[in-house]
Amino acid sequence: MTEEAKTSERQVGPAVSVVGPGGGETIVLGTTRMRVLEDGSHTGHRLAIAESVLAPHTQGPPQHRHGQHDEGFYILSGTVRFTVADEDYDATTGTLVMVPPGTPHTFANLTDQPAVMLSTFTPDLYVQYFRDLQEVLADGRSLTPQANLDAMSRYATEPATDLA
Repeated sequence: MTEEAKTSERQVGPAVSVVGPGGGETIVLGTTRMRVLEDGSHTGHRLAIAESVLAPHTQGPPQHRHGQHDEGFYILSGTVRFTVADEDYDATTGTLVMVPPGTPHTFANLTDQPAVMLSTFTPDLYVQYFRDLQEVLADGRSLTPQANLDAMSRYATEPATDLA
């Protein structure tokens, strides 16, 4: 067997995924535009990654807890206000916020400028939550608090009602 044949035989596992500028799946939820860069299909569902653009004065989701996944937020530009339990953190460009399972949190862009953040979900299950919300809006339905709660419950997430 030639060396070239041995090298080509070693190529096992998933192919490398490359998502260029403007690529990926776009999900629009009100004033937030999300670009899913990795939905878990290339990582054995261990990791999902999304870029989100929060328009100025965008309120985030109600404070909530994830039961089964870590969520990370890296601020690419702007300032994002994170509320973790009863503490506020203003995360500026270059800041990483990691939220472990069970930690109550939310975020918002309270400024006059757009904010862009890169989010990670480990494992990937939460990406489908955003798809579900977009489907509600695409069907012409309102994104009511109950519709949001129903979607959250499918992905081991619950509102942090004790902090409301």
